[in-house]
Amino acid sequence: MAHPNRDAEYLGKLQDYYANYRNLPSYSVIGDLLGLASKSAVSALVKRLMLAGYVDTTPDKRLAPTKRFFERELADFPVPAGLPAAANDAMSEAISIDDYLIERPSASVMVRVKGDSMIDAGIHDGDIAVVEKRHSANLGDVVVAIVDGEYTLKTLSRDKQGYVLMPHNPAYEPIRPKEGLEIFGVMVGLIRKYK
Repeated sequence: MAHPNRDAEYLGKLQDYYANYRNLPSYSVIGDLLGLASKSAVSALVKRLMLAGYVDTTPDKRLAPTKRFFERELADFPVPAGLPAAANDAMSEAISIDDYLIERPSASVMVRVKGDSMIDAGIHDGDIAVVEKRHSANLGDVVVAIVDGEYTLKTLSRDKQGYVLMPHNPAYEPIRPKEGLEIFGVMVGLIRKYK
């Protein structure tokens, strides 16, 4: 028998399954995965997850994740980077990483950062920059630019001689376009995976 108070645990196991296999299991596999003995218990769980907006069915009657399936809990306490704060496990809302970082999906691209020229801006080799594709940028924006036929990630600046792309590492010189400067997009977010 499925227990509604264990639905968060069951949902977590289904989310882990999806992360591994990129699809949702059949009803019989759900039963095995979650230790639910009867088809009716699995069916009741799926109905509750549908009502809560986590899963839906495709036209061919397969289970599919909804947008809400990919939301993750957001703690309702900020984590200070200085002095410790009183601990509690309160989770008040859920957030989708996609919703948080990407306002315009059709104009967004992820770019893997290579090199350490932006390290003092907190942008490291191997990070993923979330870039909104556009052809204009404001001074001070971190941009992906095409300079003399090559891509680079730098801060857009300007001086008496014109536009200049500024690194954030004293080991690197500012880049002054010789032939042309084209803005590919503006960085709107950054993803770093710790192992």
